[in-house]
Amino acid sequence: MKVRLPNNGGAMGGGNMQAMLKQAQKMQEDMAALQEELEQREYEVSAGGGMVTVKINGKRQIVNMEIKPEIVDPDDIETLSDVVVAAVNEALRRVEETANEEMAKLTGPMGLGGMPGLM
Repeated sequence: MKVRLPNNGGAMGGGNMQAMLKQAQKMQEDMAALQEELEQREYEVSAGGGMVTVKINGKRQIVNMEIKPEIVDPDDIETLSDVVVAAVNEALRRVEETANEEMAKLTGPMGLGGMPGLM
């Protein structure tokens, strides 16, 4: 049995392929623009009941950290360290979560998810 393929001037997929390529290129441009916008965002997270506040940008760089004097106890540096680590980890998690959610909005229909590793 022979299968007949439509003649599209010798191009495989014809106009459909071009449309898909244009769509993929637009999505790539949109993703690059979104990634740039996400890198400009800033996030502020508190830990330890507001004793430590961390401000981080979308590039995962700490912009500012505020530590309330009440949490500084020379006899208990371990608690201060734990609260700082918790605040930084939460800030990093928030940046990652936001980036994944925003990318998923853009790539969701294609099932590409949040495209980890783009950032």
